[in-house]
Amino acid sequence: MRQKYLWTTICLGLSTITLTLLLTEVPAVSQEKSLYARLGGYDAIAAVTDDFLGKLIKDPQFSRFFSGFSTDSLRRIRQLIVDQLCAATGGPCFYTGRDMKAAHTGLAITEKDWEATANHLVATLNKFNVPEKEKNEVLAIISSLKRDIVER
Repeated sequence: MRQKYLWTTICLGLSTITLTLLLTEVPAVSQEKSLYARLGGYDAIAAVTDDFLGKLIKDPQFSRFFSGFSTDSLRRIRQLIVDQLCAATGGPCFYTGRDMKAAHTGLAITEKDWEATANHLVATLNKFNVPEKEKNEVLAIISSLKRDIVER
């Protein structure tokens, strides 16, 4: 009889605890989506890259950087940019290209080139209606690369 009473008490106690846990509202953990997700994921980053790269290639100021590249080489550059942006914004991509210093050394990229590039990027982000917060985050990521890209 005593064992039955003890067992009943334990079962009632566990049931009470379980019921309390189930009925208690647990506050949701506020976890902001990654920048990658807020930008719209891979396809959105690829579309932005296509537009941005198209602007650079058509701009006479940048012709010295893109002349002589085959269509295949331009596709590779595009894919490297997509992968780098995807990875840098918290996406599932892995950037396999060279570091920015190695990739841009000897190109004599100037402050004027940097500013024109930034303007093209802002125009592209505006074209795709990227919200201000996300736009600023993308620009901060890109700006962190400036010291390795601009030579003079």
